[in-house]
Formats: sequence, structure tokens, C-alpha cells
Amino acid sequence: MSETVFLVNPAAANGATGRRWPEFAHQAAGVGLEGDALISEHRGHLGVLAREAAAGGARLLVVVGGDGALNEVANGIADLDDPPAVALIPSGTGGDFVRTFGIPNDVAEAARIALDGETTTVDLGRIGYRAWDGGDATAVFANVASAGMSGAIAQRANDTSKALGAKASYLWATLAVFRSWSAVETALTVDDESRSGKMFDVVVANGRFFGGGMKMCPDAVPDDGLFDVVTIGDVTKRDLVMTMPKIYRGTHLPHPKAEALRGRVVTVETAEPVPVELDGEQPGTTPARFDVLPGALRLRVPASTQETA
Repeated sequence: MSETVFLVNPAAANGATGRRWPEFAHQAAGVGLEGDALISEHRGHLGVLAREAAAGGARLLVVVGGDGALNEVANGIADLDDPPAVALIPSGTGGDFVRTFGIPNDVAEAARIALDGETTTVDLGRIGYRAWDGGDATAVFANVASAGMSGAIAQRANDTSKALGAKASYLWATLAVFRSWSAVETALTVDDESRSGKMFDVVVANGRFFGGGMKMCPDAVPDDGLFDVVTIGDVTKRDLVMTMPKIYRGTHLPHPKAEALRGRVVTVETAEPVPVELDGEQPGTTPARFDVLPGALRLRVPASTQETA
């Protein structure tokens, strides 16, 4: 197996990634980025392929897809002693992880970064949660996790065609889910601090963006060994409508019904199970515990990059 391996999620971007992969491969080759290509056949398969590529000698995994594709790859290699570096050619709906690092959507430009960019280490998050079958489960996430309404929002967005793009899809899903969602009594700890009360959501972030461009955690730093945590209390429809434009700009904090915290270990317990969400995927429910894995992901980023504001 070649030292550079493309890991392709053909279902990303509503199936457009699979249809356009030959074009993407041609553009990448045009800037000198070539290697074997492994194509995912089902959900979770990219993690298996990533481990196989690493075992076969790959030193650079180029993920072609969205945040969910990166999530699968991260889960496949997080426990390796010497994992390959990971580069991204964004071709998904949300594309939230890459926004923090200034990795462009243009295929040729992203391929140049994969080929000639700097390799830096960033944190991963690890979560223990209750799987849908009722058993305990563990996973990692690269960008943002949450417990509450945003899990249902991500599921609603994933179930739509996303033909109008990420922002419109997630905005519609947010408004649709909010109409029937109720805040749940929640007990939260962030290191030594505790909070309790009715909450719509607890967002546990490594990156700054989620939900198709919402800058939910504007001060998050992916390599500081800390989560940025935002709680969303018992907001009204008016609160949501008035605050939503500010969330996209990252100017929604401080807010009387939200709080920003920071820490290494987060626990969330709820009076009734609510969905957990990891990089846009919904693997189970609360109760949940989140831990930072400092420097667990080797990521190829633009040379001399600073995280974008």
C-alpha cells in the first residue's frame, strides 16, 4: 500500500462525493498528490479502512468527505501508538471542522495543503455514553459533541436531501426540532464546577463551528487540552429567533440563558435520556462523560496557520 492513502466517503454531500471522486482524484494528481484510494461501503467502514491503511504502511490518510468521515477515521486510528497524519479534502455538507483551520473547500488547494502543509497535533474528545441498544459504548470525536436537542437537529438534517446546502438544511432542522422539543432537567459537571436546571443542550467543543457554520464556541482552541462547553437553558422561540444570527457570527455570548465553561472532563446526566451527537452523528444517549485526549490527532494544516477567527 502506498504511503499516501485516500479514504473516500462516496455518500458524503448527498452522494456527490462518490460521483465526483474521479474528478477529485484528477485534481489532486494535478498538484502532485497521488496514492491508493479506499472507498467506504457502509457507515463505519472508513474507520476499518483507516486501520488497514495504517497497518499497510500509510503515513498520510487523506479523508475525502465531511465531518462524519473524519469522525470515522479518527475512531479507527485514535488508539494506535504511531498513527498516520490526516489531511482533509472537504466534500461534505457541514464542513465545520475545517473552518477552524482555514482548510479550503477547493479540491486543488486542499490537496496542496495535504501535500505541502504543516503537520500539527490537535486534541480529540472521548465520550462514554449509552448506545441505542442500551449498552455502554465509547467513541472519539474531532470537532464538537453535544447532549440534547442538537442531536435531534443533526439527525433531522441528515434525513433531508440537503439540496439547499448546509446552512439552510441545519437552520430548517433547528426550527423544526425546536417546535416540539422541551428542555430537560440536566446535571452538568465541568471539572470541579457543577450546574443543574432545565437545558435544551450542552455543547462540548474542540473546534469552533458546528451545524453548518454556527460559530457556537468562538474561543475554542483545538490544541489547548481543554473543552469549551456551552449550556443552552430553557430558551423561548423568541430567544432562538433573536439569537440565531449572532450564533453564526459568534457574538451570542454572553447570554442570560447560556453559559460558557472550560475544562478537561465533562459529565452530563439528564432526567430522561437525550441524544448525544458526535461530529454530526448520533450514536446513543445520555448519561455521558467527555474527556480530552490531548494531541491525539496529527493533522495536516496550511503552512504557518493560525486558527481562523
